[in-house]
Amino acid sequence: MLDVPRGTDVVVIGAGIVGAACAYAASRAGLRVAVLDRGPVIGGTTGAGEGNILVSDKGPGPELDLALLSSTLWRQFGAEHGDTVEYESKGGLVVAADEADMQALRRFADAQRAVGVQTQVVAPDDLAELEPHLAPGLAGGVQYPQDAQVQPMLAAALLLRLARERGATVHPDTPAIALRRGRHGRVTSVGTPGGVIPAQFVVNAAGVWAGHVAALAGVRMPVLPRRGCILVSQPLPVIVRHKVYGAGYTSDVLSDAADLQISPVIEGTRAGTVLIGASRERVGFDRAMPVPVLARLAALAIGLFPVLADSSVIRAYLGFRPYLPDHLPALGAHPRVPGLLHACGHEGAGIGLALASGHLIGQLLTGAEPALDLRPFRPDRFGDPADDPRPGALTEEAT
Repeated sequence: MLDVPRGTDVVVIGAGIVGAACAYAASRAGLRVAVLDRGPVIGGTTGAGEGNILVSDKGPGPELDLALLSSTLWRQFGAEHGDTVEYESKGGLVVAADEADMQALRRFADAQRAVGVQTQVVAPDDLAELEPHLAPGLAGGVQYPQDAQVQPMLAAALLLRLARERGATVHPDTPAIALRRGRHGRVTSVGTPGGVIPAQFVVNAAGVWAGHVAALAGVRMPVLPRRGCILVSQPLPVIVRHKVYGAGYTSDVLSDAADLQISPVIEGTRAGTVLIGASRERVGFDRAMPVPVLARLAALAIGLFPVLADSSVIRAYLGFRPYLPDHLPALGAHPRVPGLLHACGHEGAGIGLALASGHLIGQLLTGAEPALDLRPFRPDRFGDPADDPRPGALTEEAT
């Protein structure tokens, strides 16, 4: 049987970075929290992340608003716990291969600057001052001082530890198998293989499995897995100072295509390794390592940083981003299921958006006014099974 204290207020389903941030915020607000995960803690998307905290890849709109709030919260968190989570305010540098890409970068940066993003256009001759090992011949770039990085597993582990210090309990290998509802359809408890946990609120932070959790409550959350691969170099002297990526990365992030997209994304870590991404493809939960994709990532990285040709790759890994069709996370209370809140569908931005997501969920749980307008993130914006005449609409995306 589960060892869960009586009087639990909130059950958070998902022990990745977003679930950890929700548990941290709820416990700080004085709520009694239990965190469940179907596998090991941080065993899903968070464990396969690069730790990016980005504003550079988001145009004006609700996701950028969320990213700016989260950037501020991460900066505050990093000031207190920076060494523990390897927080680095290294900034980002987006580079253009030709003049057409550079003009597009300028327009994108101008729009971002108008809503509060710090940007600095970098002339071709000045790129080497920021990144001495960059390939020559690039058309310029844009620098983003607000971009940062954390070690995602350390950050999630710390958030959970801080929540436990305030009384939260964490239960790995404990899937939610039922959401029970009482009068007026309100969630009253979560069923698990080890027993039932009564609670006033349930937070669906289950990442790529969020559709399955939503289906337990009879609602739809069309989260799909979007596979990505990362190469890790041998430890090296400092070669890459910023997070550096090509101008095509943003369009790949926003693409709805299921087929493969690849753009170079390169950054160093405090341990001296260099992380090389990024690929995106919707192939279900296929965990086969795609060797041609890895070769293409390596070639693109060498194209930007020729010095990497003399280094070795020590490992490669892959993970699955929780993708929603409109590229916005689902955040907030579900209007048809009182007591059920969602914090899911962050795709590849979950690390960066986690603290803001947890903060907003914490505000909702305590009845406070949210710091952002959550209407663009409404969990019911995709419709529910009752609205969908297709057979099997409830479970199509969730299984």
